[in-house]
Amino acid sequence: MKKIFLIIASLLVTCAAVAKPGDLLKSMPVQDGGRIKPYDSFAKEMLEIVYGKTKFEGRNATEIVLTWMLSPQAWEGKKIFEVRNHQVLQAMNLPKDQRYFNGEELFANERFTLLRQELQAKRETKEKLDPYFQALQRLENQFFVFQEIAAGRMLKVAPPKEGDTWLAVADLPEHLQAKFLDVTKAFVTYLGVIAEKGDSSVSGKALDEAVAAFETAAQAENPALYSLGGKITAEVHYNSFHPFRWAYVFYFLAFLVLLLVWALSKESLMTAAWVLLGIGFALNTYGFGLRMYIMDRAPVSNMYETVVWVAWGTVLFAAILEIIYKYRLILVAGTLVAAFGLVIADFAPAVLDPSLQPLEPVLRSNYWLTIHVMTITISYAAFFLAFGLGDLGLIYYLRGEEKHQAQIKAITTSIYRAMQIGVAFLAPGIILGGIWADYSWGRFWGWDPKETWALIALLGYLAVLHARYAGMLKHFGMVVTAVITFSLVIMAWYGVNFVLGAGLHSYGFGAGGVEYVSAFVAAHMLLVVYVSVIRQGRGKKATKES
Repeated sequence: MKKIFLIIASLLVTCAAVAKPGDLLKSMPVQDGGRIKPYDSFAKEMLEIVYGKTKFEGRNATEIVLTWMLSPQAWEGKKIFEVRNHQVLQAMNLPKDQRYFNGEELFANERFTLLRQELQAKRETKEKLDPYFQALQRLENQFFVFQEIAAGRMLKVAPPKEGDTWLAVADLPEHLQAKFLDVTKAFVTYLGVIAEKGDSSVSGKALDEAVAAFETAAQAENPALYSLGGKITAEVHYNSFHPFRWAYVFYFLAFLVLLLVWALSKESLMTAAWVLLGIGFALNTYGFGLRMYIMDRAPVSNMYETVVWVAWGTVLFAAILEIIYKYRLILVAGTLVAAFGLVIADFAPAVLDPSLQPLEPVLRSNYWLTIHVMTITISYAAFFLAFGLGDLGLIYYLRGEEKHQAQIKAITTSIYRAMQIGVAFLAPGIILGGIWADYSWGRFWGWDPKETWALIALLGYLAVLHARYAGMLKHFGMVVTAVITFSLVIMAWYGVNFVLGAGLHSYGFGAGGVEYVSAFVAAHMLLVVYVSVIRQGRGKKATKES
């Protein structure tokens, strides 16, 4: 752990050394969402809520969001509010082929008030919101965020002399108002120089000095609440460095090199493949360590973090099995599914929220979060590896099982071992979850949807392992079940939280992506059916010929 922190520290020093004038604004502490975060994170999260992206017209969120407060009238005609749901667009009589609108088009629309009343009535019945009402809720949130920031009530930048709730810009005492005014003046000058494409070093330095003066004054109000160590700097570095993005780039490069090894028998390239894989894994671990350092907890509290954790575990298990068996195919599957998981996490922020959030009250036990959630989800990594190997096995069956018997045998052996690893983690993970449930909710087992589907997944993989051990499943059966049984994991992992949305694990509930996940599962089912039909046809043809 010390080594990880030393690496983090050295990278932070490097990052600070290359920070350009004007960047100190990104590190200004802000209280939001139950924690203290850098203004950089606050601005990105707010712009993403309103616009759906972390940049607008090529400008960084840190520049955009502050101008909402300084000059809200300048944004009246800007099409910055994103609406994706066609039902909502139809209900508001807006064109369905348009995605972005200005505030007047949306919030001055008489239909907006009626729809908000409809949403409120739905909330009072405490029914699960369908995608239409979820989209309405997001629209309402976009309106709220923009209005509150424009009014100076949402950007909380200074601790109080007493209490824990920080002061918003609109509520700052006179001496802090004056300091913050200096920041805004320097900020406007800095933006003007950038807009004219001039040398921003002088104006940037002036902005840094104004921010530093404000931070000194704010810290004097309550030094204990303003003492955050290096976590603010670490979070700014995490936001700009994107370690998981770099990790999947290297995983994908390793996959391409492994493809050459696999397809062309270029064994001399294995060293390069291992180096690329090692760099990707180190970056994946580094990103994980950064989130752990910033939040003081195991980073497995939401769907985004578990996807990143599963990608890490997939590569780890693939590397271990590869070292033991040296089949080459294991690393091909491991790097491919790990890169796929990280790409999904990076490109679907509306579904997999990458922001750093405090733990829900029921999860505020680092001990149980670490040993239960990490144990359960690392089992998904082994099953994900088995799934990837299953896909490779199907490809070999399409290419001809007679010619590739050695590869198919290697794949089924790897699938069997991966499933064993998964079961070895999932079974104790479920038991540990029961112990935590008894500790938190006063009962060991309650047939909660999350508990039930975790048990179904475990029983499904146990059935496959027993069938293989008893000789009931041959090579093709193992390949097919590796693909099909993973749908049980998808249901336990994603379906319970994002489709059913019921039970006591409400802290993990989310919305979106149902059509993509359904298509993913359906495509693999169709692939299994297609390969089965092809294989059966070949079998009949061979019988006739003999």
